[in-house]
Amino acid sequence: MHYVDEGAGDPVVLLHGNPTWGFLYRDFVGPLTRAGHRVIIPDMIGFGLSEKPTREDAHSLDGHVANLAALLRGLDLTRITLVCHDWGGPTGLGFALSNIARVRALVLMSTWAWPLPPAEFHTRIFPWRMMHAPLVGPYLMGRHNVLVTRGIYLSVVDRARLRERAQAAYEMVLPDPATRLLTWTWPRWIPLDHNARAFERFAWLERELAACKLPAMLVWGREDDVFDQATFATRFKQLLPHAEGPHLVTGRHFLQEDSGPEIAERIVDFLNRLKQTEARA
Repeated sequence: MHYVDEGAGDPVVLLHGNPTWGFLYRDFVGPLTRAGHRVIIPDMIGFGLSEKPTREDAHSLDGHVANLAALLRGLDLTRITLVCHDWGGPTGLGFALSNIARVRALVLMSTWAWPLPPAEFHTRIFPWRMMHAPLVGPYLMGRHNVLVTRGIYLSVVDRARLRERAQAAYEMVLPDPATRLLTWTWPRWIPLDHNARAFERFAWLERELAACKLPAMLVWGREDDVFDQATFATRFKQLLPHAEGPHLVTGRHFLQEDSGPEIAERIVDFLNRLKQTEARA
């Protein structure tokens, strides 16, 4: 597992989802390290500069949680602030809710942590379910890399800036169909009914999150139409009524591309307030 490790102090772990990698958080490193934090940015196994297994059974949700746990325990991190986006949500929360003693706070962005209903986007026959059909999914996402070449591009506000500054970096790390397996297998773990293979894991996440008292902050893109803030940020607020936010920023699903520095500063402010609260306790 490749990861970035910069700065010193209490760790902030930045978790990406599908089909991105740690590059998504490049604008976060400077503000967080200058504020006195150690920044850890893993590339999930199957993405970025990490190893890319070519067997689908290497990519279960529990397997990815175990990979993350191995890294963070191996680094012996404590007082972790987990920043979770997209599949970084179920993966990061799977770690956090099993390792509460190591975690200081949560920051949640454009993600989910319950079995049903999924986003309305994921129930559509076209394009979502069609892309994950046995033959169509590997053809579109594997051979033609559409989730990277089109999916990311269509899921930001400033598309011209993305194409100029970032699109090549997302395409570069997934150069051929063999390296793109996770782009079309990971979505198949999104529960669409009670018989889904990850249903019980997501039900556990929902139960544990409802009992979680960790300090938390919600940050959402105003224009997000994958995990819209009206539905998903509201649901997190119901599960975590003590959470700050949701703070709305410019951004569709990949809000880090549109508002990275602003989100990083919000995290810095959140952790500064948390430090003051801890000092008074």
